[in-house]
Amino acid sequence: MSAKITMFTDGAASGNPGPGGYGVVLISGKHRKDLNQGYKLTTNNRMELLAVIVGLETLKNPGCDVTIYSDSKYVIDSVEKKWVFGWVKKRFKGKKNADLWMRFLEIYKKHNVKFVWVKGHANIPGNERADELAVMASQAPNLLDDTGYQPE
Repeated sequence: MSAKITMFTDGAASGNPGPGGYGVVLISGKHRKDLNQGYKLTTNNRMELLAVIVGLETLKNPGCDVTIYSDSKYVIDSVEKKWVFGWVKKRFKGKKNADLWMRFLEIYKKHNVKFVWVKGHANIPGNERADELAVMASQAPNLLDDTGYQPE
């Protein structure tokens, strides 16, 4: 039987581009893990996508049933409407965040992933916590470089 994982993800960036961070809340049964990290210069979309990636990469065993709750239409629509799979065929020509999308696709195929869109700041505890983690990370000292961010 595969593990059932609930994941709440969020990203934040002030300035867009500007300092940013991601937040992830992973829940499996009675176990819970919070993750976050901040970056000096990034975008909100990159942080939203990176939150999903890091959450999935944290799972120890392949084949988990993962339900991801996110307020990011960018991430959810790109996957659920299958846009990202078309971008792969076109080698991401003209698309932003190709580095993260390729990383996402590698880990996405190892699990059974379902996305659920939630309205941001709607008092959904997991989503509120993920947002809190993302904002805290974006304001932390010693932010990392988002080496994949490419200004236009």
